[in-house]
Amino acid sequence: MNSGTKQYTGIFDCVKKTVKGHGFFGLYRGLSVLLYGSIPKSAVRFGVFEQAKLYMVTDNGTLTNTGKLACGLAAGVAEAVFAVTPMETVKVKFINDMRTEKPRYKGFFHGVRTIVREEGIGGVYKGVTATIMKQGSNQAIRFFVMESLRDWYKGGDRDKHVPKYIVGLFGGIAGAASVFGNTPIDVVKTRMQGLEAAKYKSTWDCFIKTWKHEGPLAFYKGTVPRLSRVVFDVAITFTIYDSIMDVFNFIWK
Repeated sequence: MNSGTKQYTGIFDCVKKTVKGHGFFGLYRGLSVLLYGSIPKSAVRFGVFEQAKLYMVTDNGTLTNTGKLACGLAAGVAEAVFAVTPMETVKVKFINDMRTEKPRYKGFFHGVRTIVREEGIGGVYKGVTATIMKQGSNQAIRFFVMESLRDWYKGGDRDKHVPKYIVGLFGGIAGAASVFGNTPIDVVKTRMQGLEAAKYKSTWDCFIKTWKHEGPLAFYKGTVPRLSRVVFDVAITFTIYDSIMDVFNFIWK
């Protein structure tokens, strides 16, 4: 939906044509790449956030609004460099390749080898600037909203327990906020990592050409499907992370 083509008129048209042309499982293209990247991405994201918190917390153990944004930004930049950029580049290339009449990639590892052989290691780091911008703003927004809602719920009582369904609700709100906050960056990032990335000289060039030829609304293509996915994704991720931290805190007490 973000690739800049006119192939689909909307989310339902996209689903209908995908199922018609490739069957139900065509909706799961790129899943293996997504799964391979999810674990290291989450590990880097939350690991860096927790480490950054150690340096940013105030004397009473809380984060200021600036601290929340800074820690989230650090987490986003780190995951962009070490996990998201290479995995997203491969994922986008895989999905675009599968749309062609004769797909070139026979599997995940074959695809990665082909990309590196033809384009070098830089082939999996195309769009790194846009990805850093996207993930940095993404996590800055998400962690800021999540931590702010958590503080609001606790009402100054640091020991107050936050039920898991509330954590999930707050996570969904944080996810929605991030979608509206950085979808334009995501559109640019996706185009920079697609099969037609060569026609853009840089991230800024991609932005200018998209604005010039398609107008400002082009930067919000795919908002609805992304919103429906991200809300649940972030809600589940924060709930699982909170549960894991509960276990660790119990063990380390």
